[in-house]
Amino acid sequence: MISLSIRWPLATMLFLPSSLLILLTVSTPSSCQSSDMMSPKAGNGTPFPWEKMRLPEHIIPVYYDLLIHVNLTTLTFEGTTEIEITASQPTSTIILHSHLLQISKATLKTRVGERLSAEPLRVLEYPPHEQIALLAPEPLAVGIPYTVVIDYTGHLSEHLNGFYKSTYRTKEGEVRVLASTHFEPTAARMAFPCFDEPAFKANFSVKIRREPRHLAISNMPLVKSVTVAEGLIEDHFDVTVKMSTYLVAFIISDFKSISKMTKSGVKVSVYSVPDKIHQADYALDTAVTLLEFYEDYFSIPYPLPKQDLAAIPDFGSGAMENWGLTTYRESSLLFDIEKSSAADKLGVTMTVSHELAHQWFGNLVTMQWWNDLWLNEGFAKFMEFVSVSVTHPEMKVDDYFFGKCFNVMEVDALNSSHPISTAVEDPAQIREMFDEVSYEKGACILNMLRDYLGADAFKSGIVQYLQKYSYRNTRNEDLWDRMASICPTDGTERMDGFCSRDPHSSSTSHWRQEGLDVKTMMNTWTLQKGFPLITVTVRGRNVHMRQEHYRKAPEDASETGYLWHVPLTFITSKSDSVQRFLLKTKTDVLILPEEVEWIKFNVGMNGYYIVHYENDGWDSLTGLLKGAHTTVSSNDRASLINNAFQLVSNGKLSIEKALDLTLYLKRETEIMPVFQGLNELIPMYKLMEKRDMNEVENQFKAFLLWLLRDLIDSQTWTDEGSVSQRMLRSQLLLLACVRKYQPCVRRAEAYFREWKEADGNLSLPSDVTLAVFAVGVQNPEGWDFLYRKYQSSLSTSEKEKIEFALCISQDEDKLQWLLDEGFKGDVIKIQEFPHILGAVGRNPVGYRLAWQFLRENWDKLIQKFELGSASLTYMVIGTTSQFSTRARLEEVKEFFGSLKEKGSQLRCVQQTIETIGENIRWMDKNFEKIRVWLQSEKLELL
Repeated sequence: MISLSIRWPLATMLFLPSSLLILLTVSTPSSCQSSDMMSPKAGNGTPFPWEKMRLPEHIIPVYYDLLIHVNLTTLTFEGTTEIEITASQPTSTIILHSHLLQISKATLKTRVGERLSAEPLRVLEYPPHEQIALLAPEPLAVGIPYTVVIDYTGHLSEHLNGFYKSTYRTKEGEVRVLASTHFEPTAARMAFPCFDEPAFKANFSVKIRREPRHLAISNMPLVKSVTVAEGLIEDHFDVTVKMSTYLVAFIISDFKSISKMTKSGVKVSVYSVPDKIHQADYALDTAVTLLEFYEDYFSIPYPLPKQDLAAIPDFGSGAMENWGLTTYRESSLLFDIEKSSAADKLGVTMTVSHELAHQWFGNLVTMQWWNDLWLNEGFAKFMEFVSVSVTHPEMKVDDYFFGKCFNVMEVDALNSSHPISTAVEDPAQIREMFDEVSYEKGACILNMLRDYLGADAFKSGIVQYLQKYSYRNTRNEDLWDRMASICPTDGTERMDGFCSRDPHSSSTSHWRQEGLDVKTMMNTWTLQKGFPLITVTVRGRNVHMRQEHYRKAPEDASETGYLWHVPLTFITSKSDSVQRFLLKTKTDVLILPEEVEWIKFNVGMNGYYIVHYENDGWDSLTGLLKGAHTTVSSNDRASLINNAFQLVSNGKLSIEKALDLTLYLKRETEIMPVFQGLNELIPMYKLMEKRDMNEVENQFKAFLLWLLRDLIDSQTWTDEGSVSQRMLRSQLLLLACVRKYQPCVRRAEAYFREWKEADGNLSLPSDVTLAVFAVGVQNPEGWDFLYRKYQSSLSTSEKEKIEFALCISQDEDKLQWLLDEGFKGDVIKIQEFPHILGAVGRNPVGYRLAWQFLRENWDKLIQKFELGSASLTYMVIGTTSQFSTRARLEEVKEFFGSLKEKGSQLRCVQQTIETIGENIRWMDKNFEKIRVWLQSEKLELL
């Protein structure tokens, strides 16, 4: 699942903290933990026979037969669930999940000889655990097949999870209703009673009753349709492969579709509302290409006869990998050839790639429990880049990968972070796992392992893993056990269960440690939170290395005892051949063939660690960038920028030296170093905006424009160039216009005037539309016009750009109106509200309004968006994480502390409190130094 697609790609860099940037899926959910202090009581006061949150393991579901009949007028549904089960020990109690369903009848069927026996089951409900108990009159016999039949009714959810209502408005203005599902992680129980844990895999037969004017789709192809009454059709879908409940899906709608076949005969279809089906072509072609790639890469055929991709008008996350029926937010799937930008195309490509990777990682092989969610999400995130780099080489996605690692490091450096593999139990804790650590850190450590083992050896290991565990569930160690049979492709061979180097190998690789144990190595990355800081000291030919747990604040730098097995890579002034060194101890020394002027570790940012160069190490690298920056790759230049500012945070490097390093950006033209520079510098003035430091704030903004002015001036107002050139143009022009750089503002004003005079029918270059809207929205007439176009637009890409522009208005009344209107969920869908609140919260004019809105409407917010959800996290972080005063910190602590079980223990609350404290400390330490630095002679051009 893509937990929450970052909206307005790249543009948000102006308003979001660095942990929420380009090509991310952001979700930092969290939750209160529950504890059972008393024996549970069912709803009627009877003792409930099971106390644990997890289901017992002695009842095993084998096969589900589901019948669902939804009424899209009354927004209710009724269903019958038949579950074939077996017992591994005698029991008269069947515990399973059900949430917000009204159960009318439960029966236990079994065959005794030729006779079919049916016994009524007593039903007890325990809502705190979302469980029901079915009590049989006699104990179930071991190994005998039984069938549980449950009749029930329910209401379509209003909250974008479970079986929920969605609506859309046609071109003619008619509002139409559809019903769709979103079950991950724990919401299948809202549509049918089930054993709603990933390890309880089973086969599913789905039948949907609908009106003739509607269409039903599910995981498997339609087998037949039967008329069961006048105006009522029952669709029968083929039986699924063995899979987890969270992957079941069905949609009842009036969608249209387009289809193509893959080379292996899989039918791929894209579904959308009828008025937008013309925007589905790109996703269809991309899905066919990617599905063919994955079949070849994994050497495992896609096991279903079809793969549907459906764009849902109301969708809480970014996308969902339901087997055979992947579902998407419209903006994550539809591509308007006239109005979508290069960033939009990249986003669609990566999202489709992610969900199709899940058809193997997650669906075919599934984690045993949610503590190892990263086995699903980390792999899918990693495979986005592996696949798209081959299928769409022109996008050069490898250049963007390391940015994900920088972004998750922002979160992973906090005390409130967690290991990749973390114990969880209740649904809110499970939702908490859908965060940057599971997704981005998981992908980053997999990339590091691939770089270490070699691409071919790594691929061999994961193919073996998929083949061995197909249709099964796995734990963290199962992956490493498969990988342990693979040795690096650098002259190593397998001996006594370990990889050992051939002493006669001619390989130039410098893996110093012998007897590598992949499992031990990777456990240091998955079972410990955080990441290492490698301090490098060069003395002649000797390179001394020391690792420690990186912490942002020096006062938090107490020794944790963590040690990582770090696959170090480096190049030097004398050799651009990548050298390798496996650091398994706290300190070590390597000896170079000759003395060097500079050394650069973590080549290409393939490792999940940062580096500090002691003595004159940073001065040498800064000199290199100023004199001949292309000597090292653009990724290496970006990583130097990132590492320098990380080291400012923990006191290892002065802010002056970090700022000195950025001066080379005056000559930089590549996208990732420029973006990383913005990623470090923009948050600095965002902190100043909320502390009324106008003089220095304005000087700093002027410095930023001076630094990039030549690059800004060289941009054309077109859609020409490569994907990276187009995305760079979009970001730079937006930055320039928002910062009121007059050549940009004048050009944007002219474009907006023409567009407005043409009633929005003029085709603007899609990559500069954000900049045009950002300028046009700043007067009341422009704002009103944009909102009217928002209401009528059929382009999700255009609507997102308008939405972003509306949020950066400097008119407080407009911003307050936008918050109020957005929360109604009428013209602006409720799925958009987290982005609106977050964007207003980063607006220097609107942040007080957003913080006030969050506090005054908290109870309503947690009704619409679950505790622990990505949406709630986004709003908490968006409204508070740029505060940097002690008064604001106390406000935040007091408010969230008063919430008790309604949110006081949310991880995102812990993160934002920690971040505000870090902001205060950082500003106290560095603000005056920045002021002096800006006034120094070196910046006299300002």
